[in-house]
Amino acid sequence: MWITLIHHLSLSGFGCSLIFRSMMALITALAISLLLGPITIRLLQKKLIGQVIRQEGPQSHYSKKGTPTMGGVLILIAITLSCLIWGHLSNRYLWIALISLLGFGAIGWYDDFTKLILKHSQGLRSRWKYFWQSMLGLIAALALYHYLSIFNATNLLIPYAHLSVHIGLLFIILAYFVIVGSSNAVNLTDGLDGLAIVPTMLVALGLAAFAYLGTDPNFAKAHQLLSVPGAGEMTVFCMAIVGAGLGFLWFNAYPAQLFMGDVGALALGAALGVVSLVVRQELVLVIMGGIFVLETLSVILQVGSFKLRNKKRIFKMAPIHHHFELSGWPESKVVVRFWIITIVLVLIGLANLL
Repeated sequence: MWITLIHHLSLSGFGCSLIFRSMMALITALAISLLLGPITIRLLQKKLIGQVIRQEGPQSHYSKKGTPTMGGVLILIAITLSCLIWGHLSNRYLWIALISLLGFGAIGWYDDFTKLILKHSQGLRSRWKYFWQSMLGLIAALALYHYLSIFNATNLLIPYAHLSVHIGLLFIILAYFVIVGSSNAVNLTDGLDGLAIVPTMLVALGLAAFAYLGTDPNFAKAHQLLSVPGAGEMTVFCMAIVGAGLGFLWFNAYPAQLFMGDVGALALGAALGVVSLVVRQELVLVIMGGIFVLETLSVILQVGSFKLRNKKRIFKMAPIHHHFELSGWPESKVVVRFWIITIVLVLIGLANLL
C-alpha cells in the first residue's frame, strides 16, 4: 500500500525527471540496505548461515569462517523496492532487468541454501545451475530481441570505430552469452571483502551514463549510439544498483561483517548483462568489466592447463585474486588495486561517448 502511494507521488510533478528519479533510486536503495543490514546480519547469525572456507586457499581466510553470507538478499530487496518506487512500471526493459535480477538471484539463493543450510558441500550441481541459468538467460534474450527488434536496435555496435553491424537472429545467441557469462564472471570475482561489489557499482555507473545520454536522440546520433525508446529507464535501475551496493559495502568492507554469496553475485552479473544489451553496449561491458573478464579467463586457463598439461598450473590458485594473495599481497591491497583498475577501465569505456 505505502509503496504504491510513494510510487504515485514519485512520478508526479518534478518527480518525472529521469535524473531526479535516478538519484532518488540511489538514495532509497542505500537507505533500505543500511536499515536492513544489521537485521540481515543478526538473522543470518541466528540461523548459523556462515561462510565456508576452502582449505587450499590463503591461510588468512580462516578468520572469515562463519561470517554471515547470503547477504545478496539484502541487495536484491533494496534494488527491487527502489525500482518499484521510482521506476516507470510500464517500462518493459525495467521488468526484464528486475525479473532477470531476481531469477538469477533465486538460482544463487538455492545454491547457497544447499551448501550452507542443507550442508551439501557442492551446493547446486554445476549442470543444474548452468541449466537454470541458460533457461533464464535464453528467456531474457528472446524478450530483449522481441522488443529491441521493433526499433531495429539489435545491431552490434563496435566501440570507438562507431560501426554498426547487422547480426539479425544472432543477437539472441549474443544476448544469452552476455547475460549468463556476466553472471558467472561476477560470481567468480566475489572472493574477497569488497572485491566484487565496487566494480559492479562502477560498471553500473558507466552503463547508467550510456542509458541517460542515449535518451537524447541528437546526442545519440552524433556519437553513433542507438537511441532505444524506453532504454533510459535503465538509468534508474543502475542507480538503484549503486545505492544498494554502497549500503552493502558498509557491511562488506574489510573486515567483512557480511558476504553477498551466490544469491547476490549471480544476480548482479546478470543484471549488468541485461542493462548492457538494452543500451546496446555489450562490448563496452567487456571493457568496463575487465576485472570480471580477467577473473574468468584465469579460471579457464587454470582448468585448461591442469587438464591438458599433466596437472600443471599457470597460477598458484584461481581465480587470479587468490594468486596475488598467495604471492604475498595483503587482501586489502589486492582489492584496492582491482578497484583502481576498474575505475580506469570504466573511463576507457566512457571514452566511447567522445
